[in-house]
Amino acid sequence: MAKKEISEEERLELAAKLDKELDEFIDNLPKRKEDEPLPFDRWEEEITNHPFFLKEVPEPGSAVHPLYEGLQKLKYDPEENEPEELARAYKDDGNFNFKHKNYRMAIISYTEGIKAKCGNPEVEATLYNNRSASHFFLKNLRSSLMDAEEALKLKPYYDKALTRAANCCFQLEKFDEAIKFCDRILDQDKHNKEVLELRNSSANLEKIKNRDRRKKELDMRKLKEEEANIITAIVGRGIRVQGGSDNLSLISLEPHFPQLFDKRVSIDENERLVWPVIFFYPEYKIMDYIQEFNEENTFFEQLTHVFENYPEWDEERKYKAENLNVYFEDEKKRNVQVDVNKTLLEILKLKGHVIKEGTPKFIILVANSKVERLFLAQS
Repeated sequence: MAKKEISEEERLELAAKLDKELDEFIDNLPKRKEDEPLPFDRWEEEITNHPFFLKEVPEPGSAVHPLYEGLQKLKYDPEENEPEELARAYKDDGNFNFKHKNYRMAIISYTEGIKAKCGNPEVEATLYNNRSASHFFLKNLRSSLMDAEEALKLKPYYDKALTRAANCCFQLEKFDEAIKFCDRILDQDKHNKEVLELRNSSANLEKIKNRDRRKKELDMRKLKEEEANIITAIVGRGIRVQGGSDNLSLISLEPHFPQLFDKRVSIDENERLVWPVIFFYPEYKIMDYIQEFNEENTFFEQLTHVFENYPEWDEERKYKAENLNVYFEDEKKRNVQVDVNKTLLEILKLKGHVIKEGTPKFIILVANSKVERLFLAQS
């Protein structure tokens, strides 16, 4: 688009209009008596509101002086300016805001400059680079990296854009890409100390990142193998789990009790299952959370361990392994007594026993006690 030429007559007309605006502004100032001084704050307000004396750009959406609006139109009207002139004008505005740390306003100005599509690679590269810098100071690292890369498409050896791209990649933990950007800088300046340090840090952290990734992959493989071994062991032993064994997974075996969240069924080095188990004491309405009950241990062994010392709530000292009976509720809601000399595995395999919520549960009562008789009468 060809720039519209302004004739000498039009220039004089515009100058006269500006002079008239200033005269009208002065004439419209509040009248006062000759011996009455104008308050300083009022004088300052009147002066600073005039476009000729503005120190800051008005906020978007705020009321502006008609003369300021006219001047803005002259500066930014595409009918009055070539695309490159517009791009440079927006770049200057962006630089002004950037200098005063108004990074968001700077981004808006640089964006408008880019939209002008001036076709000058140097100007466009600068606009992208400067917008990248604004994003960088706002911690918009991905946006900063994208703009730096756009600048480099237009100007491949743009030092500032290369350095910022390298720093963005480093902070985004894209260490391999950071190394590539550093190498491009070092091709031109092999003694750049700052870039050499950044490259060395990126290389070291990339090694650590790769090591951690390999370890994570190995851990995942081990976890999947362990899951397969556990499920195979449960199904192979004939242990019944709520929901059936067809789609059995470790997720369905996660305990639902906070005290056992990290104690899902596991398998030890001897291929024995180790279960989280709950003991419920109806007499005191409390529970014990047994985090590890090996399937080859008997209930008597486990109870002996649990009651090695009397709990505080057992004031009558009744709860000893040899004094206790154990029950579980089968799938038909019937209470079934457990032979305490049998192993956990033998009990889990009994007909009618079903593991719910990934946790076998058992009821513990003092043998031949009033509480046990009442419990059995109600079942």
